[in-house]
Amino acid sequence: MTDTRIIVFARAPEPGAAKTRLIPLLGAERAAALQRILIDRAISTALAAGIGPVELWCAPSALHPLLTGLAEYHGIGAASQCDGDLGARMLHAAVTALAATARVIIIGTDCPALTAGDLQRAAAALAAGNDAVLVPAEDGGYVLIGLKWWDARLFTDIAWGTKQVMAATRERLAALDWRWHELPPAWDIDRPADFERLAASGLIPDLEQAIGTPRTA
Repeated sequence: MTDTRIIVFARAPEPGAAKTRLIPLLGAERAAALQRILIDRAISTALAAGIGPVELWCAPSALHPLLTGLAEYHGIGAASQCDGDLGARMLHAAVTALAATARVIIIGTDCPALTAGDLQRAAAALAAGNDAVLVPAEDGGYVLIGLKWWDARLFTDIAWGTKQVMAATRERLAALDWRWHELPPAWDIDRPADFERLAASGLIPDLEQAIGTPRTA
C-alpha cells in the first residue's frame, strides 16, 4: 500500500479568510490559528499512516508563505489548487496524482478525529479491489475520498457544502457501476458547536491556549 498518495487540501491560515464561520465565536486571529493547527495535524496524521507520499495542495497558492512553511517543516511537497469549485479542484488533484501513482486519497483539514489508522484502512480497501473509498461526514458530506481511477462525474454538478454531497456521490458511484467501501462517519469543524465539541474531545490538548487567549475589553 506504499504507493498510495495522500493529498491534503488546505486553505492558508490567513486571518479573515480562514474558518470564517468560526470568526463570530473566536475572532479572525484565533480562527486562523485554529486553521494552522488543523493543517499541521492533518499533515502529521497523513505522514503517520506510512502508506505513501504526502502532498499539501494549497489555496490560494503553494507560494503562500504560511503554507510553504508548513510543507517545508514536514518535509513534503506542495502544489497549488486550481481555480473553480471544490469539485473542480479535487478532480484536478485526482487526475494529477493518478497519472503518477496507483491510488490516491484526498483529505481536508477539518476533521481532526481522522486517524492514521483510518487512512491505512482506506488504502487497504482500495488495495483489496474497491474502486473508491469514502469516510462520510456526519453533516452529509465526506471527509475522505480515495480512488483508483477518476471520473469527472464524481466531482461535477454537486452542491458542495450541503447535506446532499455524500448521497449524490453514492448515486454517481452506483451509476458508474463502481465498487466502493465506506468507513464509519466522522465529524468535522465548521461551526461554533463543532468547535465546542473539539474543545471537549481532548483531541488537541490545551486548545484554548494553543489558539491564543481572546482579548478582553
